[in-house]
Amino acid sequence: MAEKDEAKEKRKIKAVARMKEIMTAYYIEAKTAEQTGKKVAWITSGGPVEPLIAMDVIPVYPENHGAMVGASKMGVDLCQKAEAMGYSSDLCSYARADIACAPISGGPIGGLPRPDMLVCCNNICGTVLKWYEVQARFFNVPLFILDTPFCHTEFTPESRRYVQEQVNEYIAFLEKVCGKKFDYDRIKEVGRLSAEGQRLWQAVLDTAMNRPAPLSAFDAFFHLALIVTLRGTQQTVDYYKMLLAEMQERVAQGIGAVADEKYRLLWDNLPVWYRTKWLSEKFASQGACLVADTYTSAWCGALRYVDVNDFLGTMAECHTRIYLNIGVDEMARQVIEMAKKYDVDGIVMHSNRSCKPYSFGQYDIQRIVREKLGIPTLMIEADMVDERSFSESQIETRIDAFIEVLKGRQGSSA
Repeated sequence: MAEKDEAKEKRKIKAVARMKEIMTAYYIEAKTAEQTGKKVAWITSGGPVEPLIAMDVIPVYPENHGAMVGASKMGVDLCQKAEAMGYSSDLCSYARADIACAPISGGPIGGLPRPDMLVCCNNICGTVLKWYEVQARFFNVPLFILDTPFCHTEFTPESRRYVQEQVNEYIAFLEKVCGKKFDYDRIKEVGRLSAEGQRLWQAVLDTAMNRPAPLSAFDAFFHLALIVTLRGTQQTVDYYKMLLAEMQERVAQGIGAVADEKYRLLWDNLPVWYRTKWLSEKFASQGACLVADTYTSAWCGALRYVDVNDFLGTMAECHTRIYLNIGVDEMARQVIEMAKKYDVDGIVMHSNRSCKPYSFGQYDIQRIVREKLGIPTLMIEADMVDERSFSESQIETRIDAFIEVLKGRQGSSA
């Protein structure tokens, strides 16, 4: 038993403590912004945060807050409050939880800091448009919307011009709200740090190509926070350098995220925030490690389009060609690419009741993956925040059956 506890302790990621320190300090700074004279902007997770950093505006993410609500198991109560306000239960649970939090300063941190402005980019979904309109009206603050056309197959010159003009409008909006000129010199440095942070985050994720994988998708869900929240800062670069060094050390020592890694899996869609521990332990108990996922990799997927020498000029393409703003065939291609890269034995797909853009094409992606790779896939139905859509017994049965299929495949190929 002592050896087992020691091995478990050894597998714990040391950088977790530092991440908690950074995020605590970040939320304290955001909550005390009125006293320090700093402005706060609520922004969507797929939105261009770098201009805010360059203007010394504190970015706050209602979606991150929604994830915290889910992880704190406060989702059902807040979703029910939103439904009592007249919002449909079919709406995104992030939106419902956030809208319900605002009037009562609810949630795990006593509500988000009051915004001075809202910045909404619809590259992740259409729900954010109405969600942010609701909150802009509630707080009576200006709202900027960055509209990104859907990229079924390619990013056209017309799309580039359309979005780039809006980037210029975004800068003018920030100048007006902040009452000062945009710092074009600083955005160059912020852009450089943003690209470096994304490269480091991808390097961290890529350590999972090793056997055993030094981190799992469940670890990545936690460590993702900085590349979303504080992308474009030196603090984020420093943190991911530290995390990468720890992962490389774990690889050298043969320390895996799962004690006895037998099966390597790819996760598709957002986490089930209120059951990440249960799911992690359930898969690990069967020797299954989720070595990669389509969600956390999305924040470095646009790296191929970044030009650090013309960061603002490439921002349009970077924010339009993200995973949720492309056609199903292209999504399937990326899933297949990841499955090969991380050498996975199967794919777990979270059919997420809340996130329609992420979930609607999954059965097509599942079919394409089976045809192209011939590996088994598991589909589980749940919701990222609202626990009412989660059936433990049903999901446990499906996972057990899926593992049996993986065992059979490994046995036949032995």
